[in-house]
Amino acid sequence: MTLSHHSRPGPESGPRTRRLTVAQALIRFLAAQYTERDGVRQRLIAGTWGIFGHGNVAGVGQALVEHADVMPFHQGRNEQAMVHAAVAFARQRGRLSAQAVTTSIGPGATNLVTGAALATVNRLPVLLLPGDYFATHPADPLLQQLEHPTAADVSVNDTLRPVSRFFDRVTRPEALVPSALNAVRVLTDPAETGAVTLALPQDVQAEAHDWPEEFFAERVWRIRRPAPDPAELADAVAAIRSAVRPLIVAGGGVHHSAAEDALRALADATGIPVASTQAGKGSLRYDHPADLGGIGHTGTAVSDDLARTADLVIGVGTRYTDFTTASGTLFQHPHVRFVNLNITAFDAHKMAAATLVCDARAGLASLVDALAGHRVDPAYEGEYRARKERWQRVTEAAFAAPDDSAVPTQAQVLGALDAVVGDEDVVINAAGSLPGDLHRLWRARSPRQYHLEYGYSCMGYEIPAAVGVQQAAPDTPVWALVGDGTYLMMPTEIVTAVQEGLPVKMLLVQNHGYASIGGLSESVGAERFGTAYRHRAPDGSFTGAPLPVDLAANAASLGMDVLRAKTVGELRAALRTARAAHRPTCVYVETDAGGAAAAAAPPAEAWWDVPVAEVAAREAAVEARKRYEQEVTARRRPL
Repeated sequence: MTLSHHSRPGPESGPRTRRLTVAQALIRFLAAQYTERDGVRQRLIAGTWGIFGHGNVAGVGQALVEHADVMPFHQGRNEQAMVHAAVAFARQRGRLSAQAVTTSIGPGATNLVTGAALATVNRLPVLLLPGDYFATHPADPLLQQLEHPTAADVSVNDTLRPVSRFFDRVTRPEALVPSALNAVRVLTDPAETGAVTLALPQDVQAEAHDWPEEFFAERVWRIRRPAPDPAELADAVAAIRSAVRPLIVAGGGVHHSAAEDALRALADATGIPVASTQAGKGSLRYDHPADLGGIGHTGTAVSDDLARTADLVIGVGTRYTDFTTASGTLFQHPHVRFVNLNITAFDAHKMAAATLVCDARAGLASLVDALAGHRVDPAYEGEYRARKERWQRVTEAAFAAPDDSAVPTQAQVLGALDAVVGDEDVVINAAGSLPGDLHRLWRARSPRQYHLEYGYSCMGYEIPAAVGVQQAAPDTPVWALVGDGTYLMMPTEIVTAVQEGLPVKMLLVQNHGYASIGGLSESVGAERFGTAYRHRAPDGSFTGAPLPVDLAANAASLGMDVLRAKTVGELRAALRTARAAHRPTCVYVETDAGGAAAAAAPPAEAWWDVPVAEVAAREAAVEARKRYEQEVTARRRPL
C-alpha cells in the first residue's frame, strides 16, 4: 500500500495533507472512529459488508482492498441480509459498535431499503454506502440508472431517504468531510441513531483529493447519559408514590442503555412489577419475583391482567406499539396515568405521559434514590406473585410432551430448546407464529438471550442476524429460530456462515405455510386463503397435499450440517448435539399443528386491531365483523 503525503518542513509550512480517493479517505476515516461509554472504548465501524458491482467495485471495493489492514471485510450474498447482519451485530454490541454495508447502484442499492427501515424502526445503527450515478453525467442513462424526466438529481438511492436517520449524496470530494462527520454523529447519538446513508456516485468514489491529516485522526464519540430534569423527576416520584397499582413496561431502551441492573434495583426496592415488550424481554431474569413476562397482544395472562387494572404505567425505553397496548385496549383503569422514561422526547411524550427525557440507566438510578423507603402494598405484591406462579404452570404444561415418541408441537419445540440452552445463549427470531409463543413462554435468563426483531417483524431476518450476532459474540451459542416461510425468503447467509466458519445453530420448524397469518386470516373471516404451502385442489384453492419440498436438504446443500428430528426425544438429542457443534448446524423438525396439540398452546391474552371487511357475502367475514365491532369499543386514547 502506498500513501502520498504532501508537506513541507519548517514552521511556516501549511497543513499536512494526504492524497487519496474519496472511497479510500472514507474507509480510513471510518477506521479511526471510536465510541466510549462508562470508560469502555470500542471501535465504531468494526467491519464492512459488501457485494460489488460496477457502482462500487472500482471505488469502495478498491479502497477496501487497499486498506484491508484497518477495515475488515465480510462477503455477503444478499444486500438486505447484509443489513440484517449488521443490525444484529450492533444490537449485540449495545449500539456501541456497528458495521457498514456497501452495494452497487440499481437493484443492489434498492435491496437495502427493507433492512434500512428495520434498523431505523428499531433505533439500531448501520452505515449504508450504496453506489450512485455519475455526478458528472458523462453519459445518461447509465446501466441500472432510473431516469426521472423532471428531476435529474433523483436516483434510486432516494428511496433510502425516508428510512434513514441521515442521508447525503456526496457529489464532490470536499463534501465528504462534513457528511462523514454528520453520519458518525447520528450513528453514535442514542436518541437519533438508525440507518445512515451516504450515497456515493461512482465517479466521485474514484476521484483523488488532498485530505487534511486531521480528518484521519482518531476520534472518540462519547455516548452521553443525560440525567433527568429535577422537575420532571419530582413529578414522576409523586405519581409513583400516589399509585396503588403501578406497573413498569420495560422496552428495548433498557437493553440499549445497559440499564438492567438499575431496573432490578428499582423493582427490588419498590416491589413494582415489570412487564416487557418484545424488545425489552430479558430486562429482568425470568425467575425474578417482579418479572411478569411479555405484555400486550402476545403477552402473558398475568401481565395483561395487571395492565388492565394498573393506575400508573411507567414506560422505560418503549415505543408503545400496537402490540404492546393491544391496539389501545389494554390499559383500562378509568384514571390510568403514564410516566415515560425515554432518551427520545418523541417516544417519552406518547400516551399523554408525564416525561422523563433521559438515559434509562441514569433515570432509573435517580428513581431508586428518590423513592427510598417507598414500596407497593404487600397485598398487591402477593397478588402478582401468585399470578406469576400460575402462569409458570401454564408455561410448563405447554412445554411438556406426553412422551419422547410424540411429534412435538411448536410450544414443545421451545420447551426442548429451553432445556438445552445456557444463560449465555442467544435466541433469535423475528416473524410468524414463533414471536407470540416466545413472548408468552420463553424464560429469558440474561439480557442478551432474547433477540426478537419485532419492531419491523421482518421475515428473513433470523439467519443473517445469527451471523451478525455470532460475529459480535464469537464464543456464544447463537440460535436462529426459523419457520419454513422465513427460510424460503432468505437462506442466503447460510453460505456466509459456512465461509466464515461461524458455528450458528438454526432450528428450522416446518409447518407448511404461514401459520401466524393463517390464524389471523381465519379470525378476520379470510378463511386462511393463500396462507398454506400446499398443492392446488380441484376447486383451485391451496388445500391439497403439502408441497414436497425438503428444506433440510436445501440447508445441507448450502453447507450446513443437518440433524433431522421427528420426535420430542430425537429433537432434544439433536439440540444438544447442535449446541456443542463447531460449525453451522441445522436442526430440522416438522411440528404437530392440529387438534389437541394446537389447543395446548396458550391463546392471545389481549386484542390486536386488524380491521375486518364491513360488508361481505361470506358468513365467516360477517361473523368476524361482529366480533370486531365488539372488541373495538374498548379502545381508549390517553389524553
